[in-house]
Amino acid sequence: MGSFWGHLRTICHHKRLVARHCFKVGLYRQGLTHDLSKFAPVEFIPGVKYFRGYRSPNEIERIEKGYSAAWLHHKGRNRHHLEYWIDYNPEGDHRMCGMRMPEKYVAEMICDRIAASKTYQKDNYTDAHPWEYYQRGRDHYLLHPETRAQLEQALLVLRDEGEDACFAHIRTRLLGKKR
Repeated sequence: MGSFWGHLRTICHHKRLVARHCFKVGLYRQGLTHDLSKFAPVEFIPGVKYFRGYRSPNEIERIEKGYSAAWLHHKGRNRHHLEYWIDYNPEGDHRMCGMRMPEKYVAEMICDRIAASKTYQKDNYTDAHPWEYYQRGRDHYLLHPETRAQLEQALLVLRDEGEDACFAHIRTRLLGKKR
């Protein structure tokens, strides 16, 4: 029963952080609706089963089963994940590639990455963690070049100038909102 409450607390904590971050950049609807699919049985039940508290249950499910049904469901329903935007190249070479993400989903993705780092790093979190995590997987991400540049620029602002500067960057430069 501890993993049930632990998983529920973790996803609710993560959702609250993402909502807070999304609100700071003016994405109120996305902040409220972020990751609702995590409460669907196909995601929630494996989340409880593979809950450890220090890393994503999807990673543990993937190690044990060779794939994560929860992740496959999640990424196909949440537009803030870069994997949602992978499709065949429209140039016709049948290669999979990243499509350009709308800015509002890039912004939510950044808020999500910050919140995930805070959730799993807990007291060890620094503004450099989201950049460092991104760097570890950077070479295998299928991202549109413009989306990659937007993500990297925001994560570097976070790392070098802090959270307030990052959210200001997202609000004004990425989303084009007035102060």
